[in-house]
Amino acid sequence: MSSLAIMKDINPDRTRYIGGSDAAAILGVSPWKSERQLYDEKIGEYQEEITPAKQKIFNRGKRLEPIVCEMLIDELQDRGHDIQIIGRNNRYLDPEYNFMAAEIDLELVVDGKIINGEIKTVSPFAAKAWGDQNTDEIPLHYCAQVLHGQMVTGQSQTVVAALIGVDDLRVHFVNRDDYMITYIRDREIAFWQRILDRNPPEPATAEDIKRLYQSDTGVAVEASEEMLEWYSQLTRIKQEVAEREAAIDAISTDIKTRMGPAALLLHNGQKLISWRANKASTKIDWQKAYLDLKMPVNHIDKFTTIKPGNRPFLISK
Repeated sequence: MSSLAIMKDINPDRTRYIGGSDAAAILGVSPWKSERQLYDEKIGEYQEEITPAKQKIFNRGKRLEPIVCEMLIDELQDRGHDIQIIGRNNRYLDPEYNFMAAEIDLELVVDGKIINGEIKTVSPFAAKAWGDQNTDEIPLHYCAQVLHGQMVTGQSQTVVAALIGVDDLRVHFVNRDDYMITYIRDREIAFWQRILDRNPPEPATAEDIKRLYQSDTGVAVEASEEMLEWYSQLTRIKQEVAEREAAIDAISTDIKTRMGPAALLLHNGQKLISWRANKASTKIDWQKAYLDLKMPVNHIDKFTTIKPGNRPFLISK
């Protein structure tokens, strides 16, 4: 990697380059961001709001990164590998295009071979998106990031350490795929040309539409043949959904009638449907209580009612 330009002393202004986390959005496989949103961020017309909840997740990942790194090294050494860390969190520029860059969490020498390393902290609820230990089965958006990193650095392999929860470390080795890397490179070049030309991609998600068209102009447009076809499809699908929902309500009513006060519907001991009453909740009318403050000490009790809990009808899959 010595021939690559390291961006350590450069302000990491993400509007000036395409990074590894941008690759998934450009390819249309990001669960968080569309290509249009990324475009608007790069040209300075949109800035994603970092909520306290998001910031908490980011901070947690940063705090855990050194710990996951140590866990990865221990795991690889336990397997008998000779490990040497040669770099952490270096950001590299692509040798050909200065608008492509990659920040590599970890650079390792494993049994004499230099490879990239990526550290991920994963919620247990997202564990099913990760494959078995030692496979290359990682979520598609992370795979795009890994291949982007290999493209910029020229490395042939990346080890991805994913800590799921607090103690489930999964180690995945992702080998270089030159066909996909060429495809990613072409898509990123085309995306950057859009930036230079100020040629935005079409909105592709409901969130794009909501963000771009928050208000109307009051004018009317005439429907094209294509829009008429979409309108026809939309009305047909909505009618089908309404009919399906009516059928669901009718069948659910029949089952509830047969179940009566029973909480579960079983078949050979397997749960099919749960129809349990939720715990009752307490509701206080604080406005009336406030207006009645001249009443005796226990006046709040007059305005306290017990609201029965809902009874969700849950169908097991």
